[in-house]
Amino acid sequence: MRNTLGDLNNHLFAQLERLSDEDLSGEKLTEEINRAKAVTGVASQIIANGSLVLDSIKLADDKINANTAIPKMLEG
Repeated sequence: MRNTLGDLNNHLFAQLERLSDEDLSGEKLTEEINRAKAVTGVASQIIANGSLVLDSIKLADDKINANTAIPKMLEG
């Protein structure tokens, strides 16, 4: 099984739909809110990891040209 950013997007929208359920209340709503917080935390880490990989690839591509300036994101 291979998860993709598209799958993550689907999970986030499914979570949003569960939170939008007007029949949820009390303990069930609290459980769903806690689940949403957990999903959001994991999703944030997945996105940060993907961003790091992309930045690494960009940096590796740029090192081929010795005259390339340091990317703005890495400048102090």
